[in-house]
Amino acid sequence: MFEIGIKDLLDIFLVAVILFSCYKLMKQSRSVNIFYGLIVFISFWIIISKVVEMKLLGSILDQLVSVGVIAIIVLFQEEIRHFFFSLGTHERANRIIKFFRPKKDIEDGEVFRHSRAQVSPIVLACLNMAKQKVGALIVMQNDLPLGDFVRTGERIDALVSQRLIENIFFKNSPLHDGALIINGDRLVAASCILPVSHDLDIPKDFGLRHRAAKGLSKETDALAIVVSEETGRISVAYDNDFKARVSAEELERILMKGKI
Repeated sequence: MFEIGIKDLLDIFLVAVILFSCYKLMKQSRSVNIFYGLIVFISFWIIISKVVEMKLLGSILDQLVSVGVIAIIVLFQEEIRHFFFSLGTHERANRIIKFFRPKKDIEDGEVFRHSRAQVSPIVLACLNMAKQKVGALIVMQNDLPLGDFVRTGERIDALVSQRLIENIFFKNSPLHDGALIINGDRLVAASCILPVSHDLDIPKDFGLRHRAAKGLSKETDALAIVVSEETGRISVAYDNDFKARVSAEELERILMKGKI
């Protein structure tokens, strides 16, 4: 007769939470069918090896499982990376990390979220570009450094300025293609290349700038602003989330808080 205690219930609950989290992660990356296949295979392996105790078939499946762990890491390296990134950037995890970080590092990493002097030129520049239907992609660096993306563009290292932002994305400007990266109150680099998202849930009328913003928001904690060249609408991407048709008031609020 089986005896189920509090530890067993906690064990079942934790396994259920892990499986549900894996399911959500796979569903976002269109790998949910592979997840179903893994669940079926693991269930079959447990029945053969632990319940029925078939030695020959069980030993073969044991070898496949030991090799399969490496195969899963290779197949789902992007999803695994995103999982640990989400875990590390969670609000409660950040509180623990900031407790051990030097005070100066914390202050340096939290410049843009509360600076109205920096937010106003960006909002005004986006509004003017939206009225004139000038395409733009602006990235606001958060805690994670964006050095790899900065190196793909042209260094600027200038103070945030409305006119300078508009000039960078002027159609005849050599720097208008790519992204403008801002860190604190500095325009760091322009014409930067960002990773493009291939998610199927992105509307077809969204262009390459929108996909690049979504791709960056999936890999980093940066906040990306997109001005559509076709419609003049402003959109924001953050934490693998996308908000379209953002007004000036909403954009200012998002930039002040550092999140959607």
